[in-house]
Amino acid sequence: MLDRLQARFSAAARRRRGDFLVQTVDIPRGASVLDLGGGTGRHIREILPEHKNITVCDISATDLAVARQRYGFKTVLLEETARLPFSDQEFDFCFCSSVIEHVTGPKQQVVKITDDQQFHDVARAHQLRFANEVSRVARSFYVQTPYRYFPIESHTWLPGLIVVLPRRSQIAVIDLFNRFWFKKTAPDWYLFDGDELQQMFPDARIYRERYLGLTKSLMAIRA
Repeated sequence: MLDRLQARFSAAARRRRGDFLVQTVDIPRGASVLDLGGGTGRHIREILPEHKNITVCDISATDLAVARQRYGFKTVLLEETARLPFSDQEFDFCFCSSVIEHVTGPKQQVVKITDDQQFHDVARAHQLRFANEVSRVARSFYVQTPYRYFPIESHTWLPGLIVVLPRRSQIAVIDLFNRFWFKKTAPDWYLFDGDELQQMFPDARIYRERYLGLTKSLMAIRA
C-alpha cells in the first residue's frame, strides 16, 4: 500500500513540476534538449511530448536502450567523471530532475564515508563541478532537487529528521530500514537548502515547489 501511495504521490509531483516548467521557460519545439540523468526518457517525453531533438544521458545502459527504442531519443552513456562529453553551449536547454543530490562522488566509495565533514566536503565538491558543467553545456536549464527540510525525506520516505542525523547514524538507520522498508536507497545523496542551491547556480533563479504550504523541492532555472 505504501509503495503505491508513494508512486502516485511522486507522479503527481512530477506532473506539477512539468507544468510549471513549460509555463516558466520557453522551449521551442526545435530546441536541442539535454535530459541529464534522464533514465528511460519517460519523464522528459511526458513534459515535452512534441520535442524531437532530445538527447538522454545516464549511467544506465539498460535505461538508455529503452529511451532509444521506445522514444527514438539520442542517448549518451555517462561515466562518473567531472566533465560532460559536450562542447560549450552545445544545447539550448538542459533538464535535470532529482539528480544533483546524488552527484556526490564514486558510489562505492562515498557510501562508506562516515565522517560528517568529509562527506560534506566530498559531496559538495562533486556537486559544484556538476553544476558548473550544466551551466557550461546549455544556454538555459532546469535543475530540480528535493528540499532538505521537507517533513518526509524523499529517498527513504522516513521522517525528515534523518537528514540531520550524524552521518554514521544516518547510514546505520538506512541500512536497517533497507531490510524491510518498501523504499530502499543507498546513502549517496546530499540535499540542499535554497541558499546552497543558489550558490551552485549563481545566475539562476531559485523557485520553491510547495506542498501543503511547505517547501517540497527546489528548482534552479536559467531561462
